[in-house]
Amino acid sequence: MTDSQPRTDAPPARRHEKYERLVAACREVSPVPTAVVHPCDATSLSGAIDAAKSGFIAPILIGPSQRIHAAAEEAGVDLAPYEMVDAPHSHAAAAMAVELVRQGRAQLLMKGSLHTDELLHEVAKRDTGLRTERRISHVFIMDVPTYPKPLFITDAAVNIAPTLEEKRDIIQNAIDLAQALGIERPKVAILSAVETINPKIPSTVEAGALCKMADRGQITGGVLDGPLALDNAISPEAARIKRIASPVAGQADILVVPDLEAGNMLAKNLTFLANADAAGVVLGARVPIVLTSRADSVMTRMASCAVAALYAHRLRLAQPVKG
Repeated sequence: MTDSQPRTDAPPARRHEKYERLVAACREVSPVPTAVVHPCDATSLSGAIDAAKSGFIAPILIGPSQRIHAAAEEAGVDLAPYEMVDAPHSHAAAAMAVELVRQGRAQLLMKGSLHTDELLHEVAKRDTGLRTERRISHVFIMDVPTYPKPLFITDAAVNIAPTLEEKRDIIQNAIDLAQALGIERPKVAILSAVETINPKIPSTVEAGALCKMADRGQITGGVLDGPLALDNAISPEAARIKRIASPVAGQADILVVPDLEAGNMLAKNLTFLANADAAGVVLGARVPIVLTSRADSVMTRMASCAVAALYAHRLRLAQPVKG
């Protein structure tokens, strides 16, 4: 074949079947009232408006009105159909958004162009925030082209070095999300570097303890196994070679990482080396929280909103929340 001839062996265009199923499911439910916090750039504002046009959310845009209008002009979107609440700056916008949830006017939070820590600081306040008895944690819902189903990774964004008790909540949050998305009994792999307990590797000891906690009903709704190395958590062939007999090995739905560093590197490796997309949601507060990034694709932003909206609906979080 000469250089002038067209190639016929180019890979097919990337499809997002797993995300498309989530988006399709979300179209069957009514829009969720959503406090969009400080959407003061074109990307974050467009993400909220796209989700509204798709019928996922009913946005309440909270922030400096002049800056929001400037972002709308840059993005070429019409703000006339949407409610706006003026707030002088991002900190005030975060506080106001949390208050709207406490009043029952919003059942979902969506991050705009402010730092994640600034929003979560207001969410986590003891007296005026949205805390529950659960630890707040983040879950990536990844669409990996080489994996046959959505892959949940937790926690790669909020908890830096979680304790055993905090990992219990992190796992329970992820199981609850998976069930809300239609996975009746998700398979949970607790990751480490090896698949046997080694006292010199604390994450292996914690994995064994977490599995026993599930046996005793302290974690419910999923099937847990660990420690598992990444290969034998997601590859049936690797599990077979290692002779690991487990209902989880080789077919995990949820990957529980030892700490934020491991989770962040795993998610980014899948994104940049395996062409995966990473939708994300924060759980454990009184309502789900959508965290989007300027680097997210349109499909990823849509999937994040769809996941959060489905979670709100199926866990009956769309009912008014009293402060």
